[in-house]
Amino acid sequence: MLHILEHAFVHAIEDNIKILPFLLVTYLLMEYLEHKTNNGLIQLLKRPKGGPVIGGILGIIPQCGMSAMASNFYSGRMITAGTVIAVFLSTSDEMLPIMLSYSISVTDIVKILIFKSVIAIFVGFLVDFIIRMLKKEKKELRIHSMCEQEHCNCEKGIVRSALHHTIHIFIFVVIITFFINLLLEGIGEDRLGGIILNNPIVGPVVASLIGLIPNCAASVVITTMYLDGLMTFGTMMAGLLSGAGVGTIVLLRVNENKKESLGIIGILYLSGVLIGILLNLIGL
Repeated sequence: MLHILEHAFVHAIEDNIKILPFLLVTYLLMEYLEHKTNNGLIQLLKRPKGGPVIGGILGIIPQCGMSAMASNFYSGRMITAGTVIAVFLSTSDEMLPIMLSYSISVTDIVKILIFKSVIAIFVGFLVDFIIRMLKKEKKELRIHSMCEQEHCNCEKGIVRSALHHTIHIFIFVVIITFFINLLLEGIGEDRLGGIILNNPIVGPVVASLIGLIPNCAASVVITTMYLDGLMTFGTMMAGLLSGAGVGTIVLLRVNENKKESLGIIGILYLSGVLIGILLNLIGL
């Protein structure tokens, strides 16, 4: 039992240590903007027109730190809901290194990344369009309210406040990941993969749900099973589209409107399911 606890904790640190630079840069920028309320960059970041494009492209970087960064930016209302969803959908976590280890051609990998990016951009624009029609998204910055929620004493300096946010969120993510690792240790990655059926309808429904697990094991299982011929391309895409790494954990932690956060995660899941089923039905 002690070995399992140690293994889960070590993996929780290893899985998340790579997001530390992203978190620190994110909070330094947010603190700077909070102290420069008249800065023209604020107005640029708040514009929704190009946000999903930028998000869909940045998300394909093989690093879930980008999704954590997007969650913080959205919580501070520096980007739109469509933009953070675009980042989430295009994020692939461990897919790229696994495909490279299987000697998959660079051309095929690029096609998959482009496909995910295009889907992410389309869904992002669609979400922003619907929200604008409903006039439900508030555009004012909420960085200050985030600082109050975290009790970071922002008046004591940008760097100190950014470090406070970074350490606080990192610890939270590590704790959540630790418990997820314990659960996965109990279930077993092989058994987790085994419940994904090759059914064109059931497969994407289950794979997209597994993709929501904020742990690299989800993308590892999904990608490996596809490369081993145990699931269809559509089912794999369902799981990889919904997989945003630790981005969903960070969003639930820093965004004060939990119902809103759950709505974004719901859109993420539904997008993966629908795209996966569609790809299966048309035979891709």
